[in-house]
Amino acid sequence: MPAGPPGAAALRRAHGHRRRGDGRLRRSPRRRLVRPVAPVSGVTVVGLDAAGAPPHPALAPVLAAAGLVVGAARHLAAVPVPADADTVALGPLAPALRRLAEAVDAGVPAVVLASGDPGLFGIVRRLRAAGLPLRVVPAVSSVATAFARAGLPWDGAAVVSAHGRDPRAAVNACRALPLVAVLTAPGAGAAELGAGLVGWSRRLLVAEHLGTAAERIRAVTPEQAAAETWADPHVLLSLAAPDATEPAPDAADPAPDAAPLVAPGGMRSDNQPAAAPAGGWALPEARYAHRDSMITKSEVRALVVARLRPRLGRLIWDIGAGSGSVGIECALLGAAVLAVEQDPEAGATVQTNAAAHGVHVRLVTGRAPAALAGLPEPDAVFVGGGGVDVLTAVVSRQPERVVLTLAALDRVAPAVGLLRAAGYTVEGSQLSAARLADLPGGSIRLAATNPVVVLTGERQ
Repeated sequence: MPAGPPGAAALRRAHGHRRRGDGRLRRSPRRRLVRPVAPVSGVTVVGLDAAGAPPHPALAPVLAAAGLVVGAARHLAAVPVPADADTVALGPLAPALRRLAEAVDAGVPAVVLASGDPGLFGIVRRLRAAGLPLRVVPAVSSVATAFARAGLPWDGAAVVSAHGRDPRAAVNACRALPLVAVLTAPGAGAAELGAGLVGWSRRLLVAEHLGTAAERIRAVTPEQAAAETWADPHVLLSLAAPDATEPAPDAADPAPDAAPLVAPGGMRSDNQPAAAPAGGWALPEARYAHRDSMITKSEVRALVVARLRPRLGRLIWDIGAGSGSVGIECALLGAAVLAVEQDPEAGATVQTNAAAHGVHVRLVTGRAPAALAGLPEPDAVFVGGGGVDVLTAVVSRQPERVVLTLAALDRVAPAVGLLRAAGYTVEGSQLSAARLADLPGGSIRLAATNPVVVLTGERQ
């Protein structure tokens, strides 16, 4: 006999109602239902763990529903791609972007497979720039894995990429900062970066084939890195060495040797490895050790540093460094700095001041222009000492910008002419400052400093 319609009590129970003791109805507490997230149309970017862990659980449902799967050949081979899904093996990105856009327009769910965290120098940036709707499921990045394998903290590290861009910026970041991770590329890997770091007190950890059976992590000097052939892809960690003369680390056991290589104070207290210094710049002369007032005055230094445009990824030469104040303030703003000073005593002062301000400045002791031979190419040069021969040697290297300070007026016209003849546009200013000074009885006066001409040449 077929069941009849449910009675009122059954309906109330079905809808979660129960009768109270006073005869009125009350609603029963509802149980929260946990439903799996259904795959949606659009593009889901899933990172595959660089440390070799299994894929994120979210991958299985989105992969099962995908009509298009995009990824490197090794990624496509690592996951169960549905037999009826179209695949695009990444090479040039433009065809993949076109297919993804077509899938989105057609309402076909698409999956992009990537390495580690695809939002860290990964494909997410390009997909967003193409206007694609994204859901991102990250995994552990290769950078995080490399630091973990070495047993090192990396909250104060700068992360840069040499992939698809001029590798000089990555080299200069390693020259400037005590702790840098570099995502490398063929032709811009540990060998090339190591060659660029010869002369800097650095130790390198090179992590190859992370998360695979062929994983290898080696601790090497820049010279050793330059002489090796490395497997792609790999990650390079650059660490400031506390002592340039320490013995080469044991390649078979990198972590114990690597751990002490982070220089004390390597992580800035404000957690910003290459941001503007919290203490400012154009600091008073009293903040630097110097002798006989042989230091670029703070008012002049402010303009000089502004004209040099220091930032992470740039290399600044400071010729005739003296106290090193200009180069040190460029280093405080994230630039790599190479100071040239002929007086060994002044050179020692440069190093003392750099250490006091917590930055690294590479010192070359010698007389310019001879001392400039063989130095890495600069982005900008400050000429604080030397004659026409020094300026001639500088412009022959064709840096983007050259900044000079001149106290003698008869040197201005030759310098302007030389810069213009070398293809630079030139602008200049004379700076005359007068500082407050106390007088007896509580009065104050203005004490004039010597006027200085600041010339800036910018390559056309």
